[in-house]
Amino acid sequence: MMIDPLSVFILLLGAATPILFAALGELVAERAGVLNLGVEGMMITGALAGFAAAHASGSPALGFLAAAVAGAALSMTFAALTQFLLSNQVATGLALTLFGLGLTAMFGKPYEGMKAPAMMPGPLGLNWMIWLGIALVPLLWWFLARTRPGLILRAVGENHDAAHGLGYPVRRVRILAIGFGGALAGMGGAYISIATVLQWTEGMTAGAGWIALAIVVFAQWNPWGVLAGAWLFGGVTVLQLRLQAAGVAVPVQLLSMAPYLATIIVLVLISARQKFGRSGGAAAPASLGRPFHALK
Repeated sequence: MMIDPLSVFILLLGAATPILFAALGELVAERAGVLNLGVEGMMITGALAGFAAAHASGSPALGFLAAAVAGAALSMTFAALTQFLLSNQVATGLALTLFGLGLTAMFGKPYEGMKAPAMMPGPLGLNWMIWLGIALVPLLWWFLARTRPGLILRAVGENHDAAHGLGYPVRRVRILAIGFGGALAGMGGAYISIATVLQWTEGMTAGAGWIALAIVVFAQWNPWGVLAGAWLFGGVTVLQLRLQAAGVAVPVQLLSMAPYLATIIVLVLISARQKFGRSGGAAAPASLGRPFHALK
């Protein structure tokens, strides 16, 4: 079977885009010191909200806007519980995922079998969401590395007590980071329902949120690393689909698990390198997952 490299690369970009959006959003939240394991719940919520809005209006752009609002709104539940009530971030994030999956399963029934409106192609035949995802990478790198708000966000993630002592609004910074992460996760979910599958299906994110969380670690909290990780996942996804289409004598179940298996292998290799002191990369933000108790 002949393979056109350009067509494969275009398919790779499409497969990587929802993961890229979700992972970039989670990266910003984690650089602010917040570990939000509710990415899957925010993605599936965005997938339903975006599809419903796009189907009702006939505009994919309005669908993605609705998805961003829905993802950010759901993330505010997480923000309220973890930043004001100081609940455990891991447990709250897991609950957020379960809530999102249950909520969409209930409200998504009327949309099953409906079709999403077509997206207009952009430059080189790629839709504009792919280009937006790629553009976010250098923008976020510049924001985190070269701007005062980005440096404040990083300071909050590294040592929230010291940042508070310097007068920085730790809780406000983290709430904004959580909301931004939720908005991007929602848009990533909407990409699946609007631009990939073109319809609503219960549980259609299929673990993409967990892959996004893993990619943030793989990337060592660097936007460029997130792009590489998302493309790696997208490449493995496209490869397994091509092998299935070619009728390779391998069980379909094994091919379907290939992207997740590849992610696990990469994380194990990173963990092994860190264990033996050969990571050569950035460590996790020092205050990641730690509750902030404002001093009176």
